[in-house]
Amino acid sequence: MRVLILGAGTAGTMLANRLHKRLPEDEWTITVVEPSAAHHYQPGYLFIPFGMYEPSDVIRPSSSVIDDGIDVRRTSVRDVFPDESAVMLENGERIDYDQLIIATGTSPRRSETPGLDDPDLVGVVHDFYTLEGAVALRKAMERFEGGRLVVHINEMPIKCPVAPLEFSFLADAYLTEKGIRDLTEIVYVTPLDAPFTKPIAANLLSHMLDDRKIVVETDFMTERIDGDPQALWSYDEREIPFDLLVTVPVNMGAEFVARAGLGDELNHVRVDPHTFQSERFPNIFAVGDAANLPTSKAGSVAHFAVDVFMENFMEHIAGKAMTHSFDGHANCFVESGFGKAMLIDFNYDVQPLPGKFPIPKIGPFSLLEETRANHLAKLGFKWAYWNMLLPGREMPLKSEMSMAGKNDPTK
Repeated sequence: MRVLILGAGTAGTMLANRLHKRLPEDEWTITVVEPSAAHHYQPGYLFIPFGMYEPSDVIRPSSSVIDDGIDVRRTSVRDVFPDESAVMLENGERIDYDQLIIATGTSPRRSETPGLDDPDLVGVVHDFYTLEGAVALRKAMERFEGGRLVVHINEMPIKCPVAPLEFSFLADAYLTEKGIRDLTEIVYVTPLDAPFTKPIAANLLSHMLDDRKIVVETDFMTERIDGDPQALWSYDEREIPFDLLVTVPVNMGAEFVARAGLGDELNHVRVDPHTFQSERFPNIFAVGDAANLPTSKAGSVAHFAVDVFMENFMEHIAGKAMTHSFDGHANCFVESGFGKAMLIDFNYDVQPLPGKFPIPKIGPFSLLEETRANHLAKLGFKWAYWNMLLPGREMPLKSEMSMAGKNDPTK
């Protein structure tokens, strides 16, 4: 029997290693298709523009994080043929499969926004959702001497939806320490009607932005970006000028997803949100950012989702009904600047709430509260990522979200 995994990012690598440990080698082959020979710790991109991380801190060879015995093809996917249970690779090779797992993630598409690739804007328009973008933005931040810094989200969903907020908070701290915060206006531009989608967290984040004198522009649906004069334009004809623009381009899944008829309008694979199984083909699954789950596209979601997926998949290949259900669990340490962060923990049905995590009344981490411990945990997660998550080792957190230690102020 053949399992084919497309993509070896966070979700794809975790799954490959876990399946390798669970599936009998004399009965199953595991093949991974991944063009890059380097694995990137993408949460680290956020820290590079501020000199907190170097590029070398976020890169390791893919061969060092994928178990021996897994067949890795260093090429890209050209097409998926679901009716034939086959995949065509860019090198012309065809691979047949019994079970397909799509984990090709989501990626920024600058071409989706008119003007974003304007040559006149090179040097003043940046993003930090790629390593190259983060490195270029670091140089721009070093050169920046004040003016209008605009942090801008084109369209949701995006990878790690709190990252633009984190960038705004870190920029406030960075420019304060540089001595030019008083010379800078920071504007946070979002298509949402609030800084976050859940009301309790949105209210707190709004106050945090106000306290730092960061201007918030909501309901901004971007129509284009102009280079002369430098400005964002919305469909309702609002104009937001900038001296330095840090944008989050439209995030989209792989093109082959669209050609195979598996995706939504942004090429994210349509799946059951609780089992990750394709809506159309029972032997196709999608995990991580590649799936159109109604929750954050973030590493923590991939981790919790993989826990549930593994149990369901073992039942599925045994010909049984899948009895485990993913609840949309996500948690994230949100950097707030000056060596502090806050923690949010939520799922499909429960919004982020205040309290202590993971031990009620003890913590050591505080929910919806800025603390030094949360910041240190965010930095420490990099070790857990390389040494626990990717190798497929058990983490001390359950995949299901717990209400223990949480306080709901609305009740």
